[in-house]
This record gives sequence, structure tokens and C-alpha cells, in this order.
Amino acid sequence: MTKHRNNRTTRRQQALAIGVWLLVWQCAAAAFGHGGLLLPGPIETLAALLRLLPTAGYWRRVGFSTLRILLGFVLAVAGGVCLGAASARWRTVRLLAGPPLQLVRAMPVASFVILALLWVRSAWLSVLVSFTQVLPVVYAGVCAGIHDTDPELLEMARVFRLPAGKTLRTIWLPGAFPAFAESLSVAMGMCWKSGVSAEVIGLPDWSMGDALYRAKLTLSTPDVFAWTLTIVLLSALLAALARRGLAAAKRRLCGEVTA
Repeated sequence: MTKHRNNRTTRRQQALAIGVWLLVWQCAAAAFGHGGLLLPGPIETLAALLRLLPTAGYWRRVGFSTLRILLGFVLAVAGGVCLGAASARWRTVRLLAGPPLQLVRAMPVASFVILALLWVRSAWLSVLVSFTQVLPVVYAGVCAGIHDTDPELLEMARVFRLPAGKTLRTIWLPGAFPAFAESLSVAMGMCWKSGVSAEVIGLPDWSMGDALYRAKLTLSTPDVFAWTLTIVLLSALLAALARRGLAAAKRRLCGEVTA
């Protein structure tokens, strides 16, 4: 009961904080003036979003970008899990994987996008960029999770000769899951930022990045803010769905509920 009351209090405080910042935003937009040309307020942004929502082009762009960014994300998660597990098992894999992953993490997204345009069509640019930006994060999360697994529990499993499947479910997965889940949360945000940034540079037709760039060219600042709000909301929604999926997966695999 106390926990539910605390949760309600926290939600009210968060809603109040959001309301305060919306008010600050509206006051700043009014101070800039120029009819929202330089800084549209939340009302103008919402009006622009409501104007875009009923159009077929809006949903086509949302579907185009979402499918490609998520494809890059899924491929990177699968690759990061396999590569992280292989690195934990074989030192040679860890040594070979380290330099290119560090290079990708250090390279500016814009530089990589320009290089990637030489290799792939602009329509698939967001897949490649999302993949390369997410892979090192997931890989690091998997490696950290494996490293955090209690060695005494692993030794106990060896002493009692637990089957590999049971050792995986009862020791490896619970031990590695927190770091892995945290890496996925970070990676989801990076995935959207890098993917849309790639679209803004590559300008594939019917992408959200292309819509952002066109709105900027025509000085439709409320549309820029509306598309930005769309991207933020999609990122938050998919991150929430990912957390629920991870919680369900852990309950099924480990018999535990994530925090």
C-alpha cells in the first residue's frame, strides 16, 4: 500500500515538473515572438502535430523510419549478444573485437554517415548507422553482465555438475541480465538519435529525417518541433515496450521479476 502511494506521489511530482517546463517553454516562445518562427511554443507544436497526424504521408514516414531503425537495433542486439558471449569465452575474440568497436564508438556519427553513403543506398542508411551505434553498447553490456556473474555460484554449479541449461537459467541469465537490460535502455535512445541523424544527412525519400530537413528549408519551425516530438515519443514508447519485454523474458527464463 505504501509503495503504491509513493508511486502516485512520484507520478504527481513528475507531472508537475513537466508542467513547469511546458510553462517555461511557452513563456520563452512568447518572449522570442515572430509568430513562432524562431521558437514555437507547445501550443503551436501540438497544433502542427495534429495537422500532420491525419495525413497518409505522416504515417508513411513514421513507418519507413521506424522499421529501418528497429531492424538495425534488432540486428545489433543479436550481434552484440553473440559477440559478447564469444568474447567472454575466447580471449582472441575479445582482442580482435576491441579495436573496431572502440573506433566506432569514438567516431562522430556525421563522419560515419558520410562514409556509409559510399557503401549503401540512402534508403538503408539508417539500418547500418543504427546497427553500428548500438552494437558496441550491447556488446559492452553483455561483457559487463558476464563479468558481474558471481564466480562462487559458477564454481558451485561445477562442483554439483549442474546441467548447462540449468546453469544458464539460474546463474548466467540472472547475473548478466541487469547490465544487459541497462545497455538496451541506453542503446534504444542512441538508436533513434543516430538513425534519424543519418536520415537528415542522407535524405532518403519518405523518411522522418527528410521531413525534418524539408521543414527546416521552408522555415516551418512548428513542423520541425512536431517531427522532433514524434521521434521523442516513439523512442520513449519503444523503450517502455522493450522494458516490458525484458521483464517478461526474465520471468519466463529465470522465474524472476525485474525491478
